[in-house]
Amino acid sequence: MIKEKVVISGINGFVGHHLARELCNSGISVIGVGQDAKVSNDINNYVDEYYQAELTETWPNTGNVKAVVHLAGLAAVGPSFDSPQLYINANSSMVTNLCEYYLKQDSKPRIIIVSSGAIYSPNQPMPINEGSKIGLSSPYAVSKVLNENQATYYRDRGLDCVVVRPFNHIGPGQNKGFILPDFYDKLSSLEGNQRLIKTGNIETRRDYTDVRDIVRAYTKLALAPSLKSNLYNVCSGVSLSGVEIFNKLKAEMALNDISYEIDQSLIRPNDIMRIEGEASLLSSELDWHPEISIDQTIKDFVASKK
Repeated sequence: MIKEKVVISGINGFVGHHLARELCNSGISVIGVGQDAKVSNDINNYVDEYYQAELTETWPNTGNVKAVVHLAGLAAVGPSFDSPQLYINANSSMVTNLCEYYLKQDSKPRIIIVSSGAIYSPNQPMPINEGSKIGLSSPYAVSKVLNENQATYYRDRGLDCVVVRPFNHIGPGQNKGFILPDFYDKLSSLEGNQRLIKTGNIETRRDYTDVRDIVRAYTKLALAPSLKSNLYNVCSGVSLSGVEIFNKLKAEMALNDISYEIDQSLIRPNDIMRIEGEASLLSSELDWHPEISIDQTIKDFVASKK
């Protein structure tokens, strides 16, 4: 029996690792695309083909496949303020090259364009659904809205482009630049009698979902015979503050006596106080619901660092 094929761009990244495992375990032949010379050793057994490419310049010859999940791109919100045009140029050119390649192919796969819950305006009723107001609070968000507009353009040209807006996702294998690994790094680096770490504004609240639940959603969307919508939120529906994440991580690391101090220099421009999403479209259509608790996520993250 010939397996169906799904391409993952950015496969060597945090989400790509988990998605490769999920798709392979679902009986799918995984094709990876990335900048690195080869696929990561951690997922080598889950990937059947791998193509090295600079996606801002070209899309490799991935051929006829069932779906493409486009994860590649510049993903951290904070650094986008320092390099706004880089984020806009890089993230948009990758989508252009991907879609232009498949316009020329006889077989048209479903293309999952990964946007972000960060594009929503915080100044509106919560929880946020797919029809909620957009707010351009960072260059990263600007680049993602541009990606969504590109998806609309290419959908009108005959491609099956589906946009997903994942809210914050965390879990084992995540690298620095995001809340959980950054806290872990600070707590792991304490020396002597040091009992205080400096942070940004961790009193803000975000909607966190375990990355393994996120990739289950992407898998369902990629493999569904048909979809009723072109746009889906992926989120837990519950908001947690950075303080709550910090306290749970401290407890898991047996460092309950550590406290924090907000460093004004680490606070982002236009920081949003509370975001909470709603994923009822995804839940009702594809029976997707988050299954992994935040406590389990943090436990598994700490275990993955040992």
